[in-house]
Amino acid sequence: MRPTEADTCRKYVLPKLYAANWSDDQISEQKTFTDGRIVVAGAKVRRRPQKRADYLLRYTRDFMLAVVEAKASYKKPGDGLQQAKEYAQILGLKFAYATNGHGIVEHDFLTGKDTDLDAFPTPLALWQRLQEGEGIETKEVADRLLTPYHHLSGKIPRYYQEIAINRTVQAVLQGKPRILLTMATGTGKTLVAFQICWKLWSSRWNRTGEYRRPKILYLADRNILVDDPKDKDFPPFGDARWKIEGEAVKGREMYFAIYQAIAKDERRPGLYREYAPDFFDLIIVDECHRGSAADESNWREILEYFQPAYQVGMTATPLREDNRDTYRYFGNPLYTYSLRQGIEDGFLAPYRVHRIVTTADAAGWRPSKGELDRYGREIPDGLYGTQDFERVVALKARTQAIARHLSNYLRKTDRLAKTIVFCVDQEHAEEMRKALNNENVDLVKEHPDYVCRVVSDEGQVGRGHLSNFQELEKTSPVILTTSQMLTTGVDMPTCKNVVLARVINSMTDFKQIIGRGTRVRDDYGKLYFSILDYTGSATRLFADPDFDGEPTRITEEEMNEEGETVAGTYEIVADEPSKVEIELEYETTSPDKEAAGLRPRKYYADGGAVEIAAHLVYELDPDGKQLRVVKFTDYTAEKVRSLYTSAADLRARWRDAPQRAAIIDALEERGISFEELVEATGQPDADPFDLLCHIAFNAPLRSRRERAERLRKERKDFFEKYETEAREILDQILEKYTEHGMAQFKIPEILKVPPISDHGNVIEISRKFGGPERLREALADMQTLLYAA
Repeated sequence: MRPTEADTCRKYVLPKLYAANWSDDQISEQKTFTDGRIVVAGAKVRRRPQKRADYLLRYTRDFMLAVVEAKASYKKPGDGLQQAKEYAQILGLKFAYATNGHGIVEHDFLTGKDTDLDAFPTPLALWQRLQEGEGIETKEVADRLLTPYHHLSGKIPRYYQEIAINRTVQAVLQGKPRILLTMATGTGKTLVAFQICWKLWSSRWNRTGEYRRPKILYLADRNILVDDPKDKDFPPFGDARWKIEGEAVKGREMYFAIYQAIAKDERRPGLYREYAPDFFDLIIVDECHRGSAADESNWREILEYFQPAYQVGMTATPLREDNRDTYRYFGNPLYTYSLRQGIEDGFLAPYRVHRIVTTADAAGWRPSKGELDRYGREIPDGLYGTQDFERVVALKARTQAIARHLSNYLRKTDRLAKTIVFCVDQEHAEEMRKALNNENVDLVKEHPDYVCRVVSDEGQVGRGHLSNFQELEKTSPVILTTSQMLTTGVDMPTCKNVVLARVINSMTDFKQIIGRGTRVRDDYGKLYFSILDYTGSATRLFADPDFDGEPTRITEEEMNEEGETVAGTYEIVADEPSKVEIELEYETTSPDKEAAGLRPRKYYADGGAVEIAAHLVYELDPDGKQLRVVKFTDYTAEKVRSLYTSAADLRARWRDAPQRAAIIDALEERGISFEELVEATGQPDADPFDLLCHIAFNAPLRSRRERAERLRKERKDFFEKYETEAREILDQILEKYTEHGMAQFKIPEILKVPPISDHGNVIEISRKFGGPERLREALADMQTLLYAA
């Protein structure tokens, strides 16, 4: 028997590591560092294999140095080097090793050299080489870099978080004043920020070199973005924490603030000026793309005032025109972990994208001549498009059509699936809430908070709804309508639907919005989510070459105003800014608005009818290739042809049960399920093999009954080999296949189903064939003959 990799590890690699003074605490054996990409195949969800290193070597528990890949002893020492180098690059390591247990090959990323070795370097020797290569010149810097993390319960940093933490701490210790981390929404930026602060705080680093703990400011632009970290992530700092509100408290060390609370306004010159410019040693700027570094802004003024402090910006958004100021201020990212990589690693949920078009969006909406709005104003003539709705003209029928379609979608999927609807403004969010409420009165009777609005006007009431929505164990609210409030920084781990009812032109905003759904919760069945796009924003932004996390699928379906599927195709008018030049009439004809001293800022068209014209779904290769509109059947045909050269090639493999299982597995790996294929083709009676051959190679389509009858007529000799009762059992199993498909060939499950179970229990039925093995052979032979031609 040939030796395996496991033999190499056990007999040779570990002894060599021990001989080089590596201890068990420093060696992580067979260590997985990704969760495996999530692949959605119809209703089935599966994960691809995790990335697993044979050995990860750590200098301390929280500082990784090298990766080791082992191959069987009969292979060459360097056979695993490419894999070791790939893993080292992913993990941000400078040393990669490959071994067959006898020889060792080292790749040093600091020098670029490959070296043959007889023994592994010692931990100290490797650490000293890293120090020299990275310019870690003093013992003080080295000791602080190696300061342990605070190991929060259940929050062990993932590999990319370790990279971000250690690189940032190293950059601060080496005197880099401005640092930018770009990490996709849902990848745990707050945990990274906490560990950075903890390592620097607990090691007593500070800007001046005194023996004291640093003063750190955690800065964001919304209360929820500082309150949640302060109360949920930073409690280990204890009484050192303080949120700056109203007065400049100076006796703490870990400060939290929102820009608005410390910036200048018409009433005061700015609370931040009550702190000396050199008061803070470190400032963490969360969601820094949201204007903190924009030139001319009060926020930029605050950061420049505290210029002596080291400043770490954190954002989920790669460089684009709409956030270029952020990059100009902080510099290029020290580390980037993208949405694409997060999905590939299986830490972020993939998603399906549905593009739904109303008749008003497809063809535009034009008021009838002299049509008056809700307040008696004549609506100016013109063709209004998607960009105009709820900004220039509020079309009530369109809002109701969207609410009806969304409610019907939830009825077909899961009516208790957490859903966020992004609307144009707070007023639109209320109209949408009301429409959704009235579409779901049966559930609202049971759950009064089934649909809620969460906007700034709602204050603490809205915050309460949001908190309940975030709670894993609370059923309601199920649907939240909002405008801007939930676009960023809010953790919603079980959100399964993100709905776009407003036009989004900014890639930055788009990434933040879809980030509401990217969290994965295996324990709650949250492995992917859906984006329902009623404005064309998603499909337009997905086409942007700068977008880095394509969806798994986008659907095509056409619906009427009742939410029913209909036939027909529609030309979709591209979303363009309104060509209608309108000067709004500001009249106080509404009593409630008049009381508030406000004027209607848009026209309100309450009449007319709007239907759903089309529901489009786009397919995407689960390998993450370019997004494209393609029929599911065409996608399947392409994948089958890439795997098998002809129908004959496919048949030769399909006849063998183990190979057939491998084919099904390979297709599901590529996001193809037979249940979905049957639905897409409308061929519920077709055998899966025939369906694949028909789609991929244009072969004749046969039903399962045709195959079964052909077997009965042409291969009577097969059945005649068995006694009468055994023959009857085989015929009954074949009939079950005819009715329900291939799953009926599974043993022992099929033997427990009437009428087969009428012949006895599993053991008794097996005896009628001469034992369990003979029974398995009989079923395997029957399947082979079933697919013989």
